[in-house]
Amino acid sequence: VQLQASGGGSVQPGGSLTLSCTTSSRIFSGNTMAWYRQAPGSTRELVAMITTGYNSDYADAVKGRFTISRDSAKSTVYLRMNNLRPEDTAVYYCNTRGVATNYRDFWGQGTQVTVSS
Repeated sequence: VQLQASGGGSVQPGGSLTLSCTTSSRIFSGNTMAWYRQAPGSTRELVAMITTGYNSDYADAVKGRFTISRDSAKSTVYLRMNNLRPEDTAVYYCNTRGVATNYRDFWGQGTQVTVSS
């Protein structure tokens, strides 16, 4: 199972970024897709997730600022991040879990997001 994430970078507070994660159509069609993040010295935490039925959920810290979406034609999940804050600085990981992977978790390689003035 391969998850190819991209879109990280450095922005100033208040800026925006969009992360993308692409996988195979077989995985994408059967699984929930999610984004996690891990800041230095912290545990990995769920940021947002979206099911195959397009139901989504967010961590309280990002509600109203981040939007997760999925495009079945491209087998890609996106995380649009607006009004970024320094505390959003972390490595962001794409995750998938569901029937297509026998409910095992698989992870992308991580992409760095840095929010700093």
